[in-house]
Amino acid sequence: MRVPMEKLVLSFVLIALFQGCMVLSVEYDHTASIECLRDPMRPLYSGGVIQNSEFNSGLMGWSTFRNIKAGVSSSPSGNKFAVVHGAGSYLSSSGKLLPSHSVYQRVQMTGDMHYSLSAWLQVSNGTAHVKAVIKDPNGERVVAGSIIAQSSCWSMLKGGMTAYSSGHGEIYFESDAPVDIWVDSVSLQPFTFDEWDAHARRSANATRRRTIRLVAKGADDKPMAHANVSIDLLRLGFPFGNAITKEILDLPAYEKWFSARFTVATFENEMKWYSTEWSQNQEDYRVPDAMLKLMQKYGIKVRGHNVFWDDQNSQMKWVTPMNLAQLKAAMQKRLKSVVSRYAGKVIHWDVVNENLHFSFFENKLGPTASAQIFQQVGQIDHSAILFMNEFNTLEQPGDPNPVPSKYVAKMTQIRSYPGNGGLKLGVGLESHFATPNLPYMRSALDTLAKLKMPMWLTEVDVVKSPNQVKFLEQVLREGFSHPNVDGIVMWAAWHAKGCYVMCLTDNNFKNLPVGDLVDKLIAEWKTHRASATTDDDGAVELDLPLGEYKFMVTHPSLKGPAVHTMTVDTSSSASEHTINIKS
Repeated sequence: MRVPMEKLVLSFVLIALFQGCMVLSVEYDHTASIECLRDPMRPLYSGGVIQNSEFNSGLMGWSTFRNIKAGVSSSPSGNKFAVVHGAGSYLSSSGKLLPSHSVYQRVQMTGDMHYSLSAWLQVSNGTAHVKAVIKDPNGERVVAGSIIAQSSCWSMLKGGMTAYSSGHGEIYFESDAPVDIWVDSVSLQPFTFDEWDAHARRSANATRRRTIRLVAKGADDKPMAHANVSIDLLRLGFPFGNAITKEILDLPAYEKWFSARFTVATFENEMKWYSTEWSQNQEDYRVPDAMLKLMQKYGIKVRGHNVFWDDQNSQMKWVTPMNLAQLKAAMQKRLKSVVSRYAGKVIHWDVVNENLHFSFFENKLGPTASAQIFQQVGQIDHSAILFMNEFNTLEQPGDPNPVPSKYVAKMTQIRSYPGNGGLKLGVGLESHFATPNLPYMRSALDTLAKLKMPMWLTEVDVVKSPNQVKFLEQVLREGFSHPNVDGIVMWAAWHAKGCYVMCLTDNNFKNLPVGDLVDKLIAEWKTHRASATTDDDGAVELDLPLGEYKFMVTHPSLKGPAVHTMTVDTSSSASEHTINIKS
């Protein structure tokens, strides 16, 4: 007897299953800390290749520069750590104060290995920017990470680097400030490239996929054995996007190419202040309005970029000479105009763009300018996540301005400003790379994840070079696989006269090699079985990427297919639940 479609019951039992791959010889440790503690944590990986990493055997294995006096001290709790004395008081032959140095250790390094570094640091007085330096076997001095260390407590520095040749290297910490650097719980853990990539794959599987158990039952609640189930992924759950330019409004080929690939868009310049009010009091939103309408046509989410830009050189000529009262009035007009216009229509706002590298508005309005602007944006748009968007936090460990500890400090200032406790805040990491330092990138993501905010890579590109495709793949895979990255947007908007740094297509919208890579990754991230057959118990297990799905079940007992749409997300495995489908 055929079962009427309207009485068909499909039970979708969602079960969290282990997503496994090859066993790694050493599991990568995402542990990080943004707190300043009375005593440091134990070293990761038991110190890795570092000898006497907790200084429980005095200074065994450690040395000092320039005959600096060093020793081991103990805290009231009994914790031991290395101290130096007078390290910042040495002068060069020209009379210039030399950098302060910690103790150092010589280590044996192996070529073609990623090295994950961590250490706990304190300075003798005040605060100081302290860098971790690894001198590789070729003698090259590599900045592997940095932190703002304090004198009253211990801070965790996490970083890393890649060695391309074998031999002896050195690890130490230095600061341009005249301070003594105290060190404890040092770790340097090597990973082969295969180990590193295998961990990324396993992390991506665990983070971006779920296994669901689908059970088809008839109206009599009996399993429907040997039913055919077709699976159609309607939309990938992981947000992946790109920047666009106004040219998309006049080029159907551009529109078709973009809408077929991406679920998020950022307008490269068209929503910025200088694009909507180049001349004072002459606002024009026609272009961003049209771009937003086009994206809405395809269900593509839009990031609001940006409310303000803190760069002095990005201000209009009529803004820079304003006195304080005039600037405040102009800013209020701009903020209310753009935010109210697009409130509820954009998913994010980059509020004060690049406010670690630049400080135009802080210089004019005071050190809490960013916090006040975030507050005002949040008062108008209650749904969008408000991002602090910055470059070089992942890309350049040697850039002292946007290091993770400074990013955390600025975000903490914004969040702790009176009235800002309820704001929806997000971590925006531009990710403009030349040669990526993957261990540092991963460690910086680990550290920033401790803010417990949505975290996106917002402007990903890689400069043109023979390794551009390879490096872009590394960056995108690293972001996609990190358990705390919530979305990725590339900065590869098409221009007829050439892109900012990286073009994905030629002028006929035919993929260039980087475009082919992007398509390959999208296809990989969407990979799933197209169909399956239920077993004797009416069940089938499906390993699926997170996303929105259409399931269609056919069976000889049915008059026609039963169709149901559902979302597989990170909560799908939280509990079993049944979905009843009726025509």
